[in-house]
Amino acid sequence: MPAGAAGTPGAAEAGPDGGPTDSPQGDAEAPDGERADEAASSSTAPADAGAVPAPQPDPAAASHARSSDGEPNASEAAAGVEPGTASRDSAEHPGGERDTRGSGDSAPATEPETASRGDAQAPDGEASARGSAGHPGSGPAPGGGGEPPAGKPRSAVAEALAAAVRAVESGERDAASFFNEPKPKPAARRPAPAPAAAGPAVAGPGAVARPVRAAHVAPSAGLTEVLAAGGAPEALAGQVAEALGEHAAEELREDPWRLLAVPAVRPEQADGFARALLGDACGPDDERRARALVGRFLERAALAGHTVLESSAVLAELSRRSVPDPEAALRDVLAEGTVLVFREGPEDEQEQEQEQEGEEAGEPVRLLLGLDRYAMAEESLADGLARLVNATPEQGPDWAAAAEDAPSPSAAELIRAVAASGLVTHSGGEAARAEPAALVTAAAGLGLRAWAAAHTEDGRRRLTELGVADAVTVAGLLSGQEGPGRDADGALALDVLAVLDAPQLDVETAALLVESLADGTRLVLGGDPGVLWSAGPGRVFADVLAARACPAVVSRTPDPGPIGELVSGIGVGELNQVAAPGKEVVIVPVREPAEAVHRTVQLVAESVPRAFGIEPGATQVITPGHGGPAGTRALNAALKERLNPGPGRFGGFDPGDRVAYVPAPGRMVPGTVVSAETEGLRLDCGGTPVVVPRERVGDEVRHGWAVTAHQAAGTRWPAAVVVLPGDAAPTLTRSWVYTAFGRGERHLSVVHGVEQALPRAVAEVPAKERTTRLRALLEAQTRPAG
Repeated sequence: MPAGAAGTPGAAEAGPDGGPTDSPQGDAEAPDGERADEAASSSTAPADAGAVPAPQPDPAAASHARSSDGEPNASEAAAGVEPGTASRDSAEHPGGERDTRGSGDSAPATEPETASRGDAQAPDGEASARGSAGHPGSGPAPGGGGEPPAGKPRSAVAEALAAAVRAVESGERDAASFFNEPKPKPAARRPAPAPAAAGPAVAGPGAVARPVRAAHVAPSAGLTEVLAAGGAPEALAGQVAEALGEHAAEELREDPWRLLAVPAVRPEQADGFARALLGDACGPDDERRARALVGRFLERAALAGHTVLESSAVLAELSRRSVPDPEAALRDVLAEGTVLVFREGPEDEQEQEQEQEGEEAGEPVRLLLGLDRYAMAEESLADGLARLVNATPEQGPDWAAAAEDAPSPSAAELIRAVAASGLVTHSGGEAARAEPAALVTAAAGLGLRAWAAAHTEDGRRRLTELGVADAVTVAGLLSGQEGPGRDADGALALDVLAVLDAPQLDVETAALLVESLADGTRLVLGGDPGVLWSAGPGRVFADVLAARACPAVVSRTPDPGPIGELVSGIGVGELNQVAAPGKEVVIVPVREPAEAVHRTVQLVAESVPRAFGIEPGATQVITPGHGGPAGTRALNAALKERLNPGPGRFGGFDPGDRVAYVPAPGRMVPGTVVSAETEGLRLDCGGTPVVVPRERVGDEVRHGWAVTAHQAAGTRWPAAVVVLPGDAAPTLTRSWVYTAFGRGERHLSVVHGVEQALPRAVAEVPAKERTTRLRALLEAQTRPAG
């Protein structure tokens, strides 16, 4: 921090233009929680549950589990459980920052304010199935492998898991036997996935890659009838139809707890709905209820970033929901096959030897449960990464000469590592991005098909400025809208791929990316380990680093200037004083949320433009959450009133409004509203015209003067104003602060109202933990790299 500031209020400077820091104070508003607190009723039995009230989604949101910022509006918890006493918008939640009430790191998570996120298709697993056991010490146990969604081919892993289930159910094999099978060796070559689009990509630079959306499902008359019979509001019909499809009415009559497929519905509401339909046949021990509760709990965990949970957490949740025999209920759920169980820990033979020799047992065995969607993606990703690691790259070009010509020692080290290995990690800050850029340029000079991919459009632009001619976004590369296209086998037509912003890769995206690479392709996963993890489940980059499965290059190129010095210190847990003679870093102390909003508007509209010549449109406000008196909603309302007042005649937007456009979960593209047309809302996203269909505006567009740190990850602006209201103190982590403070290129203002919580978070709370299996899977298939 600037000299004398040390990150504490009272020691801060005035505004960047030397103006006054005092402002009128007002009473803070109550947090705008999206629904009633569930804590008091969390253990209510079905018989006590009420009917389903009409959900109250945020006006700017619509029926998807992830809101328009790509982040589910639910607080993070250790296991991603139902709402209750969760902390304010958790900065480390994969969906980012949430609207919640209360505090506490281990509190249950709140429900999202919007309805179900569409299921993304999980990539196919390796052709070399693990058999029904998977990896020794971490393989799937009985109950694995459910039926795939209609129209989706079952992977080899899924086939093996389903076979395991059939074997147990028929009595052919004992469940315990699946823990003891040896792991087959991974195949040297697996079929590449089918091309996402025929031929090479045609989208030009800067084009915004959009996912293919499923056809809209209109609610049927039968669905309206069954909802009315269960006491659910008619307004819920659209969300139910989107979640369950055209046969939603039949599914609800057969299993009323399927209503929990809509995240806006809470478990006690689903209980009331089931009781209304089933009458006396409805009970807390109904196996359909347990199945729905377990699925819902694991989905909440995925929104919190976990790919699996310990079985004890799931049993505790069933007990909390008044399931009479949680263990028996969980066994029934596992037999259905949509939830997989994995054993992680010492193998049985090793345990027996230790017992016979009187040795103390090592780490205890853990049983981990996960939805097949994420479990199979993680298995597929591990297989794909191991395939790249274990392959012997063709030497071919003169890599030694390319390393000699590298612009820096770290770039030379990276080039040599890529020459010798099919998978390499590269760690570093913003300035270190020049090193993978130099690698791609050098590889292209050697005649190789070399490309670089970033998380955001801004990241792609910065790669282009570093001289990378072939730069794309990850989403555009996978969709076929950007990049080299695919070869006849369906693999991406390239020899070298450097993926920057790798910490932003969720497990499903990473699996699809790796499965799209042909044998012999060299992959570099690069990024800053200090930033927030992905918006989706998993911690891919961190797990690959921890597994030490491949060469790891750590850049020695520091980020320059006072902001770079400040952020570098935060990365190692130190909130240092930094000299900022040009007011590159400024601390603005506040006491109340209303004062924080006032000072933020003043900084964006007056102080920063006057002191630095940076227009308000080039200053980004970042705050820990969407809700609350100083969340994105409150800040955007105040900034719009000051910078672009208007009636919001286009679905709440006016021409000139800054917006955060989210074409897919976890991806935010800054833009400006141009106009509204018959087709939808027209945006200008960095010079690229985008039309958002009318029915998608509520899902994909929010005002964007203020965003969350997860939304801002991967993008930088000339100036950043980070708002830390007092109620955000329990949610701060080192990774959140590191990410937010690093978004400004020339100037950083910190509107500081959390007192000593800021240095404490930087020193003591590195990140919110996630439970994943990727590290163990990689360690089982590869030898740690020296």
